[in-house]
This record gives sequence, C-alpha cells and structure tokens, in this order.
Amino acid sequence: MKNKATTQWAPDTLSTFWINQASRLLMKHFEQRLRPLDFGMAYLPVVIALDEQGELLQKQLAEYANVEQPTMASLLVRMERDGLVVRRPHPEDRRASYISLTSKAKNHLPRVKEQLSEVVEQASQGISAQEHDQLISLLGRIINNLDIKNG
Repeated sequence: MKNKATTQWAPDTLSTFWINQASRLLMKHFEQRLRPLDFGMAYLPVVIALDEQGELLQKQLAEYANVEQPTMASLLVRMERDGLVVRRPHPEDRRASYISLTSKAKNHLPRVKEQLSEVVEQASQGISAQEHDQLISLLGRIINNLDIKNG
C-alpha cells in the first residue's frame, strides 16, 4: 500500500476537477455572449423571476435567487445602472421598493435566451439524450451531497 503522503495528487483524474473546468468555460462563454446585451449571468435569476412573476420586492428577489439581502442590493444597483430594472417605492414601507424589468430588459430577453441556448447546444454536441439525462442525474446527486441544507 502506498503512503498517502507520497501519493501524487492528480486532479485531472477527479470528476470534480472536470466539473469545475466545464463550469468555468460555460460561464466564460455565457458572459461573452451576454455582455453585448448588457446582461450578465448573475442577472438571470432576477430577470427570470421578474419576467415570470412581474413586479417583486427586493426581499422576494433575494429569496428567489437564494442570496443575502446585501448581495441582492448590490446586484440591483448594477442592473439599474445597466438600464434593466426600475424601482417603485412601496406605498406603506419607506424602506422597501418594488422592482420591475425595463422595456430594454424585456426586449433583450429573447436574444439573451437565444445566446444561452447556442452555448448549451455547443457544449452538448455529441452527447446523446440518454447521456444528457444521466449527466443531469449525476450532477443533481453531487449538488445534493454538497448542499449545506442537507449536510
């Protein structure tokens, strides 16, 4: 048996190494495609929530995106700067405001989805439907194994 201290670490033999590599490349390609549209991957949970549900409070968006309130506040400032969201004061709570998509965001959304789909298609070339389903299942297991709520 080999001594663990002298065993060479070979990250490229670990599935987690390749998951990380794939994730980094996907994010790079997604960001490159979205940047010309004034979108970023971080914006997507907010845009999707507002597109599907309409106007929401910042607190609701933070819960939907599973981020802390300060993180959401910073994200909304950037999205507001990029002309993607607007705020409307809450009629009863001066500290709260409703967030909604601008017409710019609504108009760009079909192109954003198209760009994301093209990257997914490129990344999925040569992968059968069965392999795709298996990959989703395996990645779901990894996520469940690492989910803080479960462990």
